[in-house]
Amino acid sequence: MFSDLMSGFGALMAPEYLALAVLGVVIGSLVGVLPGIGPIGAMSILLGLTTQIGATGSLILFAGIYYGSAYGGSTTSILLNLPGESSSVVTAIDGHAMTRKGRAGAALTIAAVGSFIAGTISIIGLTVFAPLLGDVAVQLGPPEYLALTIVGLGLLVLMAPGRVGMSMLTIGLGLAIALIGIDPLSATSRFTFGVNELNGGLSFIALAMGLFGVAEVLDEMTGRQRRDQPKAPSLRELVPTREEMRRALPASLRGSVIGFFLGLVPGPAAVTSTFASYVAERKISKHPEKFGHGAVEGVAGPESANNAAAGAAFIPLLVLGIPFAPTMALVLAALLLNNVVPGPTFIQDQPELFWTVIAAMYLANLMLLVLNLPLVGLFTRLLSVPAGILSPLVLGLCFVGVYAESNSMFDVATMVFAGFAGLALKRRGISPAPLILAFVLAPTLESSSRQTLSLMGGDPGYLLGRPVVVTLVAVLILVVVVRTLLAWRARGALAEILIDSVEPADGLTSNRDPHPTISSLASTNRANDTNPRRSS
Repeated sequence: MFSDLMSGFGALMAPEYLALAVLGVVIGSLVGVLPGIGPIGAMSILLGLTTQIGATGSLILFAGIYYGSAYGGSTTSILLNLPGESSSVVTAIDGHAMTRKGRAGAALTIAAVGSFIAGTISIIGLTVFAPLLGDVAVQLGPPEYLALTIVGLGLLVLMAPGRVGMSMLTIGLGLAIALIGIDPLSATSRFTFGVNELNGGLSFIALAMGLFGVAEVLDEMTGRQRRDQPKAPSLRELVPTREEMRRALPASLRGSVIGFFLGLVPGPAAVTSTFASYVAERKISKHPEKFGHGAVEGVAGPESANNAAAGAAFIPLLVLGIPFAPTMALVLAALLLNNVVPGPTFIQDQPELFWTVIAAMYLANLMLLVLNLPLVGLFTRLLSVPAGILSPLVLGLCFVGVYAESNSMFDVATMVFAGFAGLALKRRGISPAPLILAFVLAPTLESSSRQTLSLMGGDPGYLLGRPVVVTLVAVLILVVVVRTLLAWRARGALAEILIDSVEPADGLTSNRDPHPTISSLASTNRANDTNPRRSS
């Protein structure tokens, strides 16, 4: 393993690979700082160029963007209380509180060091566990892949932000759109309605660029939000105290472990891992009352969990060929465009590609630590660039990228339509990420389901003899039960809080309904409660 890794570093010394690693880190940091664009939008825009730089170059570039955006989002979270990424929301809680106390530089350094520690741990985990998991994955058959896909989509529905019904609707829409084109078994057209351009199916690049790139530009152009100009800390202010580092390092290690294992779970692992780390740090702390008021552990733990989850997300993609996150779906698309199919034999079939990318991840992680702190002033100044300059540039890259893929104006029209659809979803608080993930998983779901039905021969008991299938389904059922119980408990706690908040003061009478609803309690509370603190 060590010799393979050293050969990967040797291949990485090629000038074009080094340039792509640096470019990926810089682009990732930029899109992380700028709220809204994110790694998905950046990867979508550059997806059309992946055929020009090859599979290895594409993976190096996208890995750099993914890691860079994970750190870049913390900059605006700490300085402006404006998360550039959803995974940086938790960092903003104590990070911006440190800024108000004059410790912005220390918070940025703690976030950078925590990201470096987490990135290193996750890459070591990828280096060690990916080959081992590949040996196990070779023994998996169509029933196991069918169960993995179904469980992955099910967990995505349960863990995605927003309402479960909307997540199911977007996933169903993504699966339906993926059926358009030629049936792989019977070679007949499906849902093409006589349009010849649809025989090859909808372009993934056009859909991704439309739903994320074009939709974000349209939202920026039609929005009226203004960004404040933050004050970048000086280099002297970036040095944390010894006490701050003593408290931050253990939190970074705990957050790295939490993020790594949650990164192996389908769904928005980067977001859930930050919340899990924050809750864990608050439970462990001897002074939980400091959280929310500038606790160092509240910055180090979640930021480390975020970066560890980013590295762990590559394991199921490269070893199983199944993306568990929307960003990994774009990485999979880049590989497929270069005729590289990840799966159980990926490391044996593409050893040079795998180990070169692993080496690039180590290098990108070090670059983030070295480059981002000195350049924090430059990154924060980007927030003052008018949207009228950035938006046309991003839109032009989208059009060029889609047209360059297949020289088809139909794909350009598809991208524009997807852009307006993505804007409509965004305005209603619905994330299009589950749609894209379902679109990518649909071919695996279709082929594995057909093969499984053929192996079953009409006997459902066949699946009971597959331990992996039974285990995966049991995990999904367990998650559904736990989530339902937690939701009921949360509703009960909310009802108790509202009932307590409308109890009448001494000497006053109450005409409350003996069986009130939560909405009626809330309205009564707003109208009658004389204690503003209790009401809030």
